[in-house]
Amino acid sequence: MRSQAIDDIHPAFTRSTAEARPAPRGRGRIWTGRVLSGVASAFLLFDATMKLILLPPVVKATHEVGFPVSSVFGIGLTLFVCLAVYLVPRTALIGAVLLTGYLGGAIATNVRMAAPLFTHVLAPIYVAAFIWGGLYLRDPRVRALLAPRL
Repeated sequence: MRSQAIDDIHPAFTRSTAEARPAPRGRGRIWTGRVLSGVASAFLLFDATMKLILLPPVVKATHEVGFPVSSVFGIGLTLFVCLAVYLVPRTALIGAVLLTGYLGGAIATNVRMAAPLFTHVLAPIYVAAFIWGGLYLRDPRVRALLAPRL
């Protein structure tokens, strides 16, 4: 006598067809996630590039918030590397964590300088929301990781 799976023994033990198939990946959700990630990435890439080429207004602004001029290139390189890690799908979660740390430093700097709340202090939070929101929408592993546990 051959061994039978539990699904073959009794219909009450079978899973419904909706449970048996994986949930469809919503195209709208994925594209919304890509757009959010793309907007945040474009902004951060622009910021990193301006720091890497040592654009005079960027160097001046960085010096005015209390950083030495010699650190501008290093800050831009750090941002560029964190962004590159974020843009690789396998390492996107690590990249999001690194970018969150980077943006936390921007928040701290703006708070220290008593910058305006909505335009300066909260701006990095807006970017972080795009980073995490985009990653959440386009990566099922992140949704599973951040899903509420009831």
